[in-house]
Amino acid sequence: MATITSSAAAIDLQGHRGARGLAPENTLAAFKTALAIGVTTLETDLALTRDGVLVLSHEPRLYAALTRGPDGRWLTEDGATIFSLNASELAQYDIGRLNPAHKYSAPWTDQKASDGERIPTLQQLFDLARDARSAGGRPVRFNIETKITPTSGSAAPDPEPYARAVVDAVRAAKMGERVTVQSFDWRTLREVKKLAPEMSTACLTIESPNLNTITPDTSGASPWHAGLKRADHGGSLPRMVQAAGCNIWSPFWRNVTPENIAETQALKLKIIPWTVNDPAEIERQAMLGVDGIITDYPDRARRALAARTIPID
Repeated sequence: MATITSSAAAIDLQGHRGARGLAPENTLAAFKTALAIGVTTLETDLALTRDGVLVLSHEPRLYAALTRGPDGRWLTEDGATIFSLNASELAQYDIGRLNPAHKYSAPWTDQKASDGERIPTLQQLFDLARDARSAGGRPVRFNIETKITPTSGSAAPDPEPYARAVVDAVRAAKMGERVTVQSFDWRTLREVKKLAPEMSTACLTIESPNLNTITPDTSGASPWHAGLKRADHGGSLPRMVQAAGCNIWSPFWRNVTPENIAETQALKLKIIPWTVNDPAEIERQAMLGVDGIITDYPDRARRALAARTIPID
């Protein structure tokens, strides 16, 4: 069993969906909260509207757990796909409070409502944090996830136009050096690298009883991995991440081990697990040497890292 040492390097502290544990997820209120706490990176999710506007939403549809219609009433079930709505239509919905009757709301007892919040655009996020800096003095970064799956179908754009929309928006905002594009579905990441080889990408993965993006199908490749086969890379997931062109591997936090941290970093890649919320686990993984932490509670993370005098940058 590996021994935890005290030589941990600076941590990239990423606020998941802004700061989901403290404010309504993927809202400007959540991103303001994360910035006030002192994150180094704002993590968020992307969707594309029918008229080509990139907006910030984890769900491909209007999600009943956090969406009220123009009449102020909660949606009784999940609504239309974002890809089927124009940006002006989307702006009519309020996502500033969780529906207390929905089961999704139960864990988020510390979340402070912010009525009147709309689904933001990616441009609004860039505008909000353009001049923001981390405690170390660096400009705050952005980790933006293309929400697409192998079975998204008409609920999301195809990988190539999706990637092109992202690259065009990032370049138009002159944010290329501050953005990482991440995804579980690596097709968009490979397209991003074709269009913008200089742009950072992060390969997301999970191995759990409820979701496993690693297991191959009969072709020998996982449908999430853009045709790459783990067997072609010595059975090594970090080597397959490298072959996909990613600069970063972001595994589910329970899948992190001292051995795969070492292997990832030996390949000159970074490893940034998601979503780590328990202070003891944040501290443990930081001491093992991960390069960053994605968390719903950046306030907890700051305290946990300070307890071990681990810098954030």
